[in-house]
Parts: sequence; C-alpha cells; structure tokens
Amino acid sequence: MSEPSTLMNPSHTPPPLRLSGLMPVDIGAGSLFVNIGERTNVTGSKAFARLILNGQFDEALSVARQQVENGAQIIDINMDEAMLDSQAAMVRFLNLIASEPDIARVPIMIDSSKWSVIEAGLRCVQGKAIVNSISLKEGPAEFKRQAKLLRRYGAATVVMAFDEQGQADTFARKTEICQRAYRMLVDEVGFPPEDIIFDPNIFAVATGIEEHNNYAVDFVEATAWIKANLPGAKVSGGVSNVSFSFRGNDPVREAIHTVFLYHAIRAGMDMGIVNAGMVGVYDDLEPTLRERVEDVVLNRRADAGERLVEVAESAKGAARDDSKKNEWRALPVEQRLSHALVHGITDHIVADTQEVWQAIQDRGGRPLEVIEGPLMAGMNIVGDLFGQGKMFLPQVVKSARVMKQAVAHLVPFIEEEKRQQAAAGMDVKPRGKIVIATVKGDVHDIGKNIVTVVLQCNNFEVVNMGVMVPCHDILAKAKVEGADIIGLSGLITPSLEEMQVVASEMQKDDYFRLRKIPLLIGGATTSRVHTAVKIAPHYDGPVVYVPDASRSVGVAQNLISSEQAARYIAEVQADYVKVREQHANKKQTPMWTLAQARANKTPIDWSGYTPPVPKFIGRRVFKNFDLAELARFIDWGPFFQTWDLAGPFPAILKDEVVGTEAQRVFSDGKRMLQRLIEGRWLTAHGVMGLWPANTVRDDDIELYADETRSQAVLTWHGLRQQTEKQRAEGVMRPSRCLADFVAPKGVAADYVGAFAVTAGIGVDAKEAYFMADHDDYSAIMLKALADRLAEAFAECLHQRVRRDLWGYAAAEDLDIEGLVAEKYQGIRPAPGYPACPDHSVKQAMFDLLRAEDAGMALTESMAMTPAASVSGFYLAHPQATYFSVGKVGDDQVADLAARRGQAVADVQRLLAPNL
Repeated sequence: MSEPSTLMNPSHTPPPLRLSGLMPVDIGAGSLFVNIGERTNVTGSKAFARLILNGQFDEALSVARQQVENGAQIIDINMDEAMLDSQAAMVRFLNLIASEPDIARVPIMIDSSKWSVIEAGLRCVQGKAIVNSISLKEGPAEFKRQAKLLRRYGAATVVMAFDEQGQADTFARKTEICQRAYRMLVDEVGFPPEDIIFDPNIFAVATGIEEHNNYAVDFVEATAWIKANLPGAKVSGGVSNVSFSFRGNDPVREAIHTVFLYHAIRAGMDMGIVNAGMVGVYDDLEPTLRERVEDVVLNRRADAGERLVEVAESAKGAARDDSKKNEWRALPVEQRLSHALVHGITDHIVADTQEVWQAIQDRGGRPLEVIEGPLMAGMNIVGDLFGQGKMFLPQVVKSARVMKQAVAHLVPFIEEEKRQQAAAGMDVKPRGKIVIATVKGDVHDIGKNIVTVVLQCNNFEVVNMGVMVPCHDILAKAKVEGADIIGLSGLITPSLEEMQVVASEMQKDDYFRLRKIPLLIGGATTSRVHTAVKIAPHYDGPVVYVPDASRSVGVAQNLISSEQAARYIAEVQADYVKVREQHANKKQTPMWTLAQARANKTPIDWSGYTPPVPKFIGRRVFKNFDLAELARFIDWGPFFQTWDLAGPFPAILKDEVVGTEAQRVFSDGKRMLQRLIEGRWLTAHGVMGLWPANTVRDDDIELYADETRSQAVLTWHGLRQQTEKQRAEGVMRPSRCLADFVAPKGVAADYVGAFAVTAGIGVDAKEAYFMADHDDYSAIMLKALADRLAEAFAECLHQRVRRDLWGYAAAEDLDIEGLVAEKYQGIRPAPGYPACPDHSVKQAMFDLLRAEDAGMALTESMAMTPAASVSGFYLAHPQATYFSVGKVGDDQVADLAARRGQAVADVQRLLAPNL
C-alpha cells in the first residue's frame, strides 16, 4: 500500500501511469494529452459494429489500424451489443490484434459494462491495459472486489463518477464520488494512485435545457479539483458526448470538441476517448464560431445555445438559400400569426402576438380580439386541414404549442382587463366546455391528452382532470364548470366497469339526466359494441363512443350544435339499438363444459422433457438500468399508433399518405430519446424472480419458496378455453390454459418466472416542465417514449432470462426484428391480456416480487404505476404459446370461485368481459 504521508505531500511528484502494448507508454506530469481512439467501439461506430455483427473481424482490424495511424495512443475496444456474444467477440478481436504489431504496439482499453467481458479481455491482452470501467453504483463491496481483481491482473482502471444514487452531474457530486472512490482504492485496496483514471462524466451541452448549461464547466472544474486533491490520479472522458446536441453537424461538433479540450486540458485532463479527426486547432477556428462555442462550453450567457444555433448552419458550410424559407416574415402580422400556427413555428410568436395586440390596443380594442381574430383564424385552418387529412396529429400538437405560447403572452393583459371591467364577460366564447378524465383506478392518459389538445385547437374549452379520478369528482367538476359534455378515458379492462358506474350515477342525478349531458367514451379497451351494450343502457342521455382523437372534434361539434345535435343523437342511438340487437341475436359460439375442455388440454409429453433449472431461485432487482441499452430493444411500431399514424414500421416511413409526417415524428422521437438518455430524464427500475413451480388442480400454477415445493408463495389461478374446438388436418385443436405449459406436480420439477419493470420514474416531473412551457407536443412525445422504453425493458430482461439467468435458450441469437416477432422459445404472458384476462393476480405477483423496490405499485383497479410499466410471468416450455381464453361458462366461474375461495359474484365481476 502506498504511504498516505507521501500521497498527501504536495511537494511529492507522483509516478506516471505506465501502460504498454508492445511498446511502453508513460503518462505523467508534463505528458501531452493522450488520444484514445473511439472507433473500435460497437456502440460508437456503426461501421465497426456492422463488421463485427457480420463476423468480418479481419476487416474490423482495419478500423483499429486506422485509429493508430490517425494518432490514437490507446484504442478503446467495446463489444457491448445486444445481438453479440460480447465475451466471445472481445476475445476473438483481442487475439487478432495480438498478431498485428502495428496495432498491438499501443495499449488497449477494455471497455465493457459486463465484468465477465472485462475479465475475458484481460486474459488475452498483451502488456498493461486500462479497464473501462468500475464504479460505486453497485456499492462499496463490489467496487472493492473488482478493484482487487484488477490489481491482480496488473491493469489500470477508469473509475466512473457513478455511485448508488446515479451518475454525478454537478461539480459537488463529481468531486464527492471521486474522493470517496480514491480513498477506498488507495487506503483500503492498496491500488496504486497512478493507475486510477477518473471519468467525471462529460454530458451534452446546448440541449435547450437550462440545468444542462453548466455540464462542461462542472467537468473542467472537477478535473482541476481532482488534480489538486487526489495525487497521482488521472482524468479521462468521452469527449464526443459534449457535442451531442449538434449531431449531424460535424464542423460545429469539431469546434465544440476543440474548445472543450482546450479548457479541460489546461485544467489537467490527461486523456480522452475522441475521434482524432474530430478535433481541430483552437486558434484556427473561425472567430465568431469560436466565440459562440466558448459561450456554450463556459456557460457565459443564458442565450449561448440559441446564438450557437444561429451560426450552426453557416458553419456547416451547406449552400442553403433561406430567403424562401423566411418569405412569410414579410407578410402582414396577422397572416404571420396564422402561418406560424399552421406550420408550428414558435420562433417569433411572442413578438408577433405583441405587435397585433399593440395595434388592437391603439384602436381601443381588447386583448381577446387577438385570440378571436388571427389566432383562431390560424387554428381554424389547422382544424380544417386536420379534418381533411392534410395535416396529421403531430403537426396539430405542434400548432397547439404555438397557440398556447401566444395565449400565455396575452393572459396578463386579459387578467388586467378583468380587474378593470369585472362586470364584463372576458372569456373567449368557446364552442363548448368539456370535462375529461381518466377514470378511477387507471393511470393512462396519452390518448386523453391528445384528445384534449385536438379539441382545444378547435376552440373547445377543455377541463382535463388527469388520471385516477373518482366518479363523484368528475360529476362535481362537471357541475361547477357547467360542462356541455363529459369525456371518460381508460386503458385497462376494469376501467370499463368504472365507466358503467359513471353512466349509472349520471342517470341517478337529475342535473345530468334532465339536461341529457352527453357522455363520451374512449380508450384502448373501449369499443362501439361495448359502449352500446354495456354503458349506454345505464344512462338516458347520449353516450357516444369516440374511436380516436381525429373523430373527437366532429363528435363534439355534432353534440353541441343546435341544428345538428338532435339528428346526430338520434342516429347514434338508433345505431346502438341495432348493435344491441345484433349482439343479442348473434349466433352463440358453442361451448364445452369445463370437464370436456380439461380433457382436451394441450398435449405435452412430460416424460420426454426435462424442465431447465434456473441459475438461482428468488428475485433480482435492477436499479437505474441503462436507458441506452434499452433503446436498442425498442419496437417502434406502436409509437406511430400513439400519433394516429397507421401503418407497419418501417414501411410507414415511405407511406404515400402519412410517410412524410411519420418520418418527421420519428425523427423528433429519436431526437428526444437521445436527449432523454443523455439528460437522464427518466429512471428505469425492474425486478424479476424465478421460482420452483408446478401445475395443480388442472388449471392452477403454484410457485414455491424453495425446491422442497412444500410452501406455495403464489397460486396463479388459470382460465381455460371453453369454446368448442374442431379438428384441423386430422388433429383436434386443444382447449388451452397457461397451466398446460408447466409440469404437473409430481411429474417433473418445473419453474416459473415473474417480472415487473418501469421506465416511467421521472415522467411526471418532466411532463410538468413541458406543460409549464406550453409544450404539449414534447409532453406527449415523452410519455410515448417512456412507454416504448418500458416495453423495451421487458424485452431486454426477457432476453437476459432466456440466455443467462434461466438459460434455457443460451444459444439464442435473434435480431430486434426476431425479438419483436417473438421468434424465441417461451412466453411472458401478462395479466389483463387474452391468455390471462384476470388482472387480480397482479397483486400477488407484486407482493412476491416486492415491486415497491422498483418504485412500482398498483391502483385499486390493478393499473400499474408509473404508467410506463410492464409486468408478467415467464414460461419456458418450447410449446408455450399465446392464445385468447375467450368466453367462459358458468361452470368455470363457479369452479374458479371455489379454487380461489371467493364468492361467485366477485369472480363474475373480475371476468365480466369474458362472460
């Protein structure tokens, strides 16, 4: 162990960091900045990743060779790709490098988030390498264990400024974590201080988010502090991160790298992962560009980012003629307002709104006239174009953002007028007022929020009550507001019953029944048939199903129109009478008895199958899961459905009708996704577990505490298909139940897994930030991305279970298309879905998983919180498949009630959609 007294002696010069490939490299006092080549990293270079994924390792060597030839003194090698066997790829590539003296002469940085990959690399590498990286994120014990192993391997290490609370993003957090790690390494592990390389985290600047503005300054100041207070330690970082906001504009990125390194190196930065071809000469930078980049990097002024954007395109050197683009600025100001609204341009909206208001004020007019005049003229154009299919939902939401910013500017003037003329009505006379809410027990609101925006864009006043709103609160708010219409939204099946409750309560209340206030029904689980059959009969007033946001305006306009309302309501009610008659007269699907269905269960030969044994029994918690890793598992298809853009992905991007807008919203989504990851807007937590399990009583699955299988910790009561089955190609189609895919007790020792994951922690705070900025578009985009990341988390974790934690498909090698198409072995059925329509098992599942450790909980209706969450079970049998239970008979309901020890009426309520 190094002597503490020597370490703390400021006159002592620490020894240099000594590394080697075939040749030694010393990095110490007086050394020049060390370039670490970044292109041999599958996450940083698409070209390199493509070569590795295609098995073209010999060709990939040329990338490493090029890095060395371009001046890289160390090369960073990373094989962390979901579709790769990272360990095998790392070993193969390092062995190939060893036979190439022109590459092997420089030291290697083994870069991986997987400790097994790091160790495998250390066993192959020649000379003294650097490991990238270790950190305190899993606590001191694991940190010190890894550090001791690195000492044995003789490697230097990068230490990330990352602890149990997450990555350090401020000067205080960076220095606190680095000091804590340094003392552990030097004082407790005996790690040579000269072999410690701190990475205090370089994050993107000029993102447009105020809290990011000081990121570069914090890194530079933390670097200086480390060099002054942690003797011997070096400083490194991923330089390309700092310029990420300007991806696609290489000249600006190069300028940002150059200015950032100029200041960071002066502060003591020793090395950095950087493409040497993306760093210029500080004094050679164009003066205006350098000044504006320096303003951004050093956070010298509040508008630094905007001023850099102003010169970014000219810096890019593209010969662009912006004269036509800005021709609209020469129009009269009222037309400029309309143009801005139609095209979603916020750049000049406040100034133009003020100019119109000033002109109206000069002639004695009211601020309201700005809204009623040019602003509403523009929004009427938006509404017309949307109705004609010439604008799409993302564009409409952007238009709403412009409108909100204009109105926000006028609000103080309107409020002042109200104070002066309290007796006069000062509100814009809306087409109608609508109270809208997600019903009690349900937390999903993306669709409802989109409907709110679309209605507001068409001059409806909308009171959005949010999520999980009890019936009495909805009705009370409707009375207070004098609502013309009530709108209900819900995603999960229990919400359907809650909507019936609201309709029934409206019928009991004279206020609603006598006024016949319309009730709108919407949400993913709702339908025209369900509305007609299950909800409308509870209320004498109009009950109307609204299939999507684009229909909401037409429905609302018809319902409040004095000329059209009576006819429209009569048409809807006549249609629903017809729907109810068709439903009542619909040929009933023949049903088997439960005994017949059980006799026809899925045929599985358990004698010829040995269930795979998991690597552990019990649960594992995954905190602060890497969002960048999850992003690789995103299925983008449902993303476009959020925006009412129909078509399969990626074909939708070339669709003749919606392709252009799909490309635009896809680009916006990917841009926000990267900002979300870089800025750590969201936090992803998860928990999963694997337990011994067996089928009992034909249709139930018991999960056990241990291999004695004597104590059931969860009983999952299954439902079996009862509709009559036919022979197909001479084989009887089975009457399936999920329990069929788990070995019966006493036949074989089987296992079942469960999981709950969320990517929604942080959504509410960030959504509030966007809404305060009158930016519905970004708020909706954020929630859509959070949902995609939650589903990606489920996909990613399931893959890890199959290939490693349970390991029943260790050799699986599927790309993202294969994963989306579910070409893997096994299934992950989720409560509330067709194969397991009963939501109530979620409570037992969450209790077993202790899902609260992942920041997750359930509402009384079994909706998961946060909303961007996914949960379910894991079944491994090769014949396991998804199916729909469909309708079940009274005998199965009675049998299930007996197995559960519940009243038949309670089970009927749970299974209402299946009866």
